[in-house]
Amino acid sequence: MTMTTATYQVTGMTCEHCVKAVTTELENVTGVSAVTVELVPGGESAVTVASEAPLSATVVEAALDEAGEYRLAN
Repeated sequence: MTMTTATYQVTGMTCEHCVKAVTTELENVTGVSAVTVELVPGGESAVTVASEAPLSATVVEAALDEAGEYRLAN
C-alpha cells in the first residue's frame, strides 16, 4: 500500500496542548496513519500528515475546526 504525505501550514497553535488537540483530531480521520507537528507558537506551524490517500482541504479544515481555533494558512 502506498502512503501519501502532505504538509499543511496551520495558524492558531501556541503550545503543546494545541499540538495534542490537532494531532488527535487528524489521527481520527479515516486513513491517517501518522501526524507530526513542528510548532511555531503564534505563527504558522507545519503539520505533516501521512495517509493512505491524499486528504482534501475540506477534511483537514474540519479536523482543525474540531480541535479548536486552528486554520490552514492562506
